[in-house]
Amino acid sequence: MARLESTARWAPVADDEDALRAWETYGDPTEREVRLPSRPESARTARRLTQCVVLRQWGLSPVIAEHAILLVSELVGNAVRHTGARVFGLRMLRRRGWIRIEVRDPSRGLPCLMPVRELDTSGRGLFLVDKLSDRWGVDLLPRGKTTWFEMRVTDR
Repeated sequence: MARLESTARWAPVADDEDALRAWETYGDPTEREVRLPSRPESARTARRLTQCVVLRQWGLSPVIAEHAILLVSELVGNAVRHTGARVFGLRMLRRRGWIRIEVRDPSRGLPCLMPVRELDTSGRGLFLVDKLSDRWGVDLLPRGKTTWFEMRVTDR
């Protein structure tokens, strides 16, 4: 299987066209922050990049990948819906026993964890982040913020 020519140590294979297109267009979010347009369709790109990194590059379990993909989708959704930004940044980091995924946007408005009731149809994003990650938070920046979550992982 052909691999994308890149200086990155890993890239999606050619048979994963969506991932390959995202990789070629935006780059490797483990090497540097990738900037995605602040549009609802970018959630799909962020999910695909997360899936590729967590499953293939990092070789973590499908359960960790499923949770990371869901949480990335929630953070991206918040950045797209609530910040008025033209772009947002996505970065993925790994250190011994942990992964960290960050979404950066130019708004200094803080996300708010709201109580969730069974029949609520919206407002569950940070609730899910709080329940499925081991820790999460927001770092205020001079121009904007980074919303992040971390998950414990078993190193192989």
